[in-house]
Amino acid sequence: MTTHRVPAPQPPADGTKVSGPASYFPSIERTYGRPVQEWLDLVADRLDDHRHMEVVSWLKAEHGLGHGHANALVGYVRRALDA
Repeated sequence: MTTHRVPAPQPPADGTKVSGPASYFPSIERTYGRPVQEWLDLVADRLDDHRHMEVVSWLKAEHGLGHGHANALVGYVRRALDA
């Protein structure tokens, strides 16, 4: 089993609605056809030596993500790494 620096969140067991950056994750998977864990891993690696908005710009330029989706991924990973 692969260990992820920032694991993707699990849906709430009680069926409540997800809020914050993770609320974008189902749409990100549908829109870009890759599991959110792949995006989280890419972002976590990139944040080692790049600033928040540099990673957002990279996701937009290299992978075609929209600004909101890119910002949600980076914000989620930054919060997890800073915890």
